[in-house]
Amino acid sequence: MSENTGKETLQEKMEKNVVLLLLVVAIVVSLGGIFTIVPLFYLDSTYENAEKFPEIDGVRPYTPLELAGRDIYIREGCYLCHSQMIRPFRDEKERYGHYSLAVESKYDHPHQWGSKRTGPDLARVGGKYSDEWHVKHLLDPRSLVPESVMPKYGWLNKATLNGARVQSSVSAMRTLGVPYTDEDVNNAAASTDGKTEMVALVTYLQSLGTMIKFEEGKDYRD
Repeated sequence: MSENTGKETLQEKMEKNVVLLLLVVAIVVSLGGIFTIVPLFYLDSTYENAEKFPEIDGVRPYTPLELAGRDIYIREGCYLCHSQMIRPFRDEKERYGHYSLAVESKYDHPHQWGSKRTGPDLARVGGKYSDEWHVKHLLDPRSLVPESVMPKYGWLNKATLNGARVQSSVSAMRTLGVPYTDEDVNNAAASTDGKTEMVALVTYLQSLGTMIKFEEGKDYRD
């Protein structure tokens, strides 16, 4: 009971009446869905304006090898400790670089945005370290970062890619709307078959954050 009025509050009523609780939950969820879905019917795009910011046109689909590396990244649960989402705050920019744009993830299914950071954000890790550094880090993280809690991934140097499976992944992404051509799909197997999973994962990591050349001080929000 409310101490001031002696009357039950809405929360108190919901705690005692499951039907009322379900009704209020349904209303809240419905409103949330409406506010999320309705704008999609009148917005031309949910991505940044390419006419206003032509440099974002550099975003492209992953190559078959990069896509295979991304599949390995997800399979090994790397997203559980590493986000790929830099928020528009000063401390984030100073540590990781330009904040993430929606357009950078338009070919990701699913996207790797998140807030879990046992390890650093990887949205701009491409080109920050050499391929050799990544290989050594994956084989023995503590040889480079003594305080790391990341496990070792030695088997990636021995496991090899199945070209047919990579081709299937490329084809599946095209079904989801990624603009792969027939040539991309047909060549996917030959361009990846037999390469190590380590090569694929490092190739994927080296692609992250490299497709847009950001201009210092420019705000890419419409």
